[in-house]
Amino acid sequence: MRIDVWSDVVCPWCYIGKRRLEEALAGSGDTATIVWHSFQLDPSSTNDDPRDLATRLGEKYDRGREWGLQANAHVTEIAAELGLEYNLDQAKSANTVDAHRLLHLARELVEAGQVPADTQDRLKERLLKAYFTDGLPVGDHATLTELATEAGLPSDRVHEVLASTTYTEEVAADQAQALAYGANGVPFFVIDEKYGVSGAQPVEVFQEALRRANADRKPVTLITGPGATDDPTCGPDGCPI
Repeated sequence: MRIDVWSDVVCPWCYIGKRRLEEALAGSGDTATIVWHSFQLDPSSTNDDPRDLATRLGEKYDRGREWGLQANAHVTEIAAELGLEYNLDQAKSANTVDAHRLLHLARELVEAGQVPADTQDRLKERLLKAYFTDGLPVGDHATLTELATEAGLPSDRVHEVLASTTYTEEVAADQAQALAYGANGVPFFVIDEKYGVSGAQPVEVFQEALRRANADRKPVTLITGPGATDDPTCGPDGCPI
């Protein structure tokens, strides 16, 4: 099974959605290749905005800092139910394009067999934890270099990417693809290129999507009874097509 996910590394619901998907996979016993795609919630964000997250949210939605504090408290409570620690009062403003470019590097190295298959997922997890739990500046090149090498990317390739504009077009293409699918927010999940799940849905929603995807890939068996057919290839367990 392949699951494509569009998300941002500074999106609180994206981290929650990641955990809920992982819980659904663990409960179902399914194995999946998860491919992380880029989506920037705010491409105009800067790495040096001195405002705290609550203020930025309140101003973005024109609802004031108090509303931003309440929104942060709400999502922090939901994250805690999944074992995630959010310290949103420490969250630093960041433009995430460089983080996404490194995720593209990780994907390329995985597909080339140069790093373990879970490297992109480990980098995604580390970036999310860095922003939401550790209060690290995930737009800063020194921080990104440390996080990426910690996740298993070769340092020379990381430096090479960050010193260039490599994968910038791929980041933009990911964003365009999500919009073409009709995604109006993130996280956005596509299972086996057929079933879409929009948002950090409950675990049960992911489980149902996984069940449907599995059913599509399994051969159909005709259930027979006495007199249903005289075909000698059919037995009490049915007739495989």
